[in-house]
Amino acid sequence: MVKLKSQMTEGELLKIYRDMVLIREFEERTAEMYSRGKVTGFCHLYIGEEAVAVGAMSALHPDDYVISSYRDHGHCLIKGTSPKEVMAELFGRATGTCKGKGGSMHLFDPKTNFFGGYAIVAGGIPITLGVGYAIKYRKEDKVVASFFGDGATNAGAFYESLNMSKIWSLPIIFICENNFFGISTAVSWASATTDIFKKAEAHGIPTAKVNGMDVIAVREAIKNAAKYAREGKGPYFVEALTYRFRGHSMSDPADYRIPREEKIWKDRDPIPNFARKLIEEGISDADGLRAIKEEVEQEVEQAVKFADSSPWPEAIELMKDIYSEKEGEER
Repeated sequence: MVKLKSQMTEGELLKIYRDMVLIREFEERTAEMYSRGKVTGFCHLYIGEEAVAVGAMSALHPDDYVISSYRDHGHCLIKGTSPKEVMAELFGRATGTCKGKGGSMHLFDPKTNFFGGYAIVAGGIPITLGVGYAIKYRKEDKVVASFFGDGATNAGAFYESLNMSKIWSLPIIFICENNFFGISTAVSWASATTDIFKKAEAHGIPTAKVNGMDVIAVREAIKNAAKYAREGKGPYFVEALTYRFRGHSMSDPADYRIPREEKIWKDRDPIPNFARKLIEEGISDADGLRAIKEEVEQEVEQAVKFADSSPWPEAIELMKDIYSEKEGEER
């Protein structure tokens, strides 16, 4: 078995643990705030899938681009947006990353190169194509990572984008977070092939299938994909097998899943399993990891307080950010 210390520094490993705990705590508090009516509208939690976002993001450069789907809180946080800004956006407040006008499914933060969550299934994938084209046109040393679920791979835009990305040899990493269900529909009921990566192979795109509950396995897969894309060889496709511990959204009781299946996957929870490895290799101890968790809890608590005390957007904001503005000109 490969030791964690042989792949990363202790500081990097502890950051990975902290990032996963941050997503988990943020999402748990989001669920609480939703139940209290502080967060409204559709809300899709990332609990259980933390290893995919954290593993992938740890393998990218800080200035690489990231695009997500409607399950976007975790990606936005780990890309660098502050928990305060994200929580305020969920609360619909003016201090949110989109000034309170986007909400849960439409997070966007240009200062971190997080180019959005998209509510339409597969809606972010063609946007990824445009970003990839811009990178190549500008000859930038960057890649763009596109996160989407298994359900998105049945959409026409998915196939069109893969085809064009290959033809144009664009620096894109397509990352399918296969959690086995599109809302309540199992992959086997909706897709002629349950090996999602084969859909990319049909376009001549190199692929990898990885355990999405293993943060280091995800990191290694994305490192290889990023190296390939950064060298100008074109797109790469990674299928990460993962599992959401909650329903599709806050309104979904997930009663279509059987208890035995849920137990199997919860035993694979990426956070306690990674914590166990950190302790076994002497990178940290139980007290050290507990301190990290407590620190994160305080950070998220401050985010909730910040969001709750922030002002609502003013009515005039309804007419702003609708059209692209020329420099120095307001509409």
